[in-house]
Amino acid sequence: MARRPTIKDVAEAAGVSVSTVDRALNGRMTVREDTLRKIAEAAHRVGYHARGLFDHRLVEAVPERCFGFVLLKEKQEFYRNFRREIERAVAARTDIRGTADIRFAGSQSPEEFAEILRGMGRRCDAVAAIAVNHRALDQVVEELKGLDVPTFSLLNDFAQGIRRNYIGLNNMKVGRQAAWMITQTSHVPGKLAVFVGGNRWHGHDLREVGFRAYTRENAPAFTVLDTLVNLETRQLTYEATLDLLTRHPDLRGIYVAGGGMEGAIAALRETRAPGEVALVVNEVTAESRAALLDGYLRMIISTPLAELCDDVVALMVKAQSGDDGTIGQHFLDPRIILPEIA
Repeated sequence: MARRPTIKDVAEAAGVSVSTVDRALNGRMTVREDTLRKIAEAAHRVGYHARGLFDHRLVEAVPERCFGFVLLKEKQEFYRNFRREIERAVAARTDIRGTADIRFAGSQSPEEFAEILRGMGRRCDAVAAIAVNHRALDQVVEELKGLDVPTFSLLNDFAQGIRRNYIGLNNMKVGRQAAWMITQTSHVPGKLAVFVGGNRWHGHDLREVGFRAYTRENAPAFTVLDTLVNLETRQLTYEATLDLLTRHPDLRGIYVAGGGMEGAIAALRETRAPGEVALVVNEVTAESRAALLDGYLRMIISTPLAELCDDVVALMVKAQSGDDGTIGQHFLDPRIILPEIA
């Protein structure tokens, strides 16, 4: 009959003392989480009969954390993908028992963002949000800071100097990349158009500034028209694009710095041949990928959602560990999607 494994066998397999295994088994004294994990793994390897108790102790040692996230436009593909990546990133952490509390803002109203964030601050250990720049948000983030609930801004850097970190793209560089692609691939100079969501999206403003700066410095033969505000809606972008194409026959390129790209794609499909007007947008969806393959899009500048979600969750965990962290910006490298790799 085979000998039944003992705690001595577990200790040898884990590389710790028998007394440490005994403490882990009986819970009489605290055992470090990494040591407890080694013991639990060793218990499974040697077939120790009480290995389930080590697993239970390990679960007890892992802190519970609730992380809140505020996103936009629940029905849009990009934000559905965003939600899925957040849930994956939280579930993948082995150092916490994490819960992702995800809410979608129904509008771009500062008051709605403030209400959602304030509510999350009462039940979450940290929050991260895509939100507009507004003093009402500054006030809420200050309140949450006073409650030891750190706030992280995603994609658009709101509450600067108050929030813990910004995680997203370098929006100034994104605008310059868009301008580079349009001016370098449009062989005849002409006019260029830029759409932004509105004056409360600081990230869009930075993209516009980058776009104009690159064009002014490196492609002065092109003229950038007055910026158009589309409120990130398909219909406004569609109507404004049709108007642009009618009033400016020499329109060579369009950059949609925020949402609403579907309207520009639809207008170009109706009125222009593929590639006649260089269009650059942000984020990969089924519609933008199809337009890229059909020649109506020149380039997509995409946020690496998996990396972003992994990083923001890691920063949230770090903030809960007692590390004050660095208040600053955490830039990610965008994915550049071209027709040949779409």
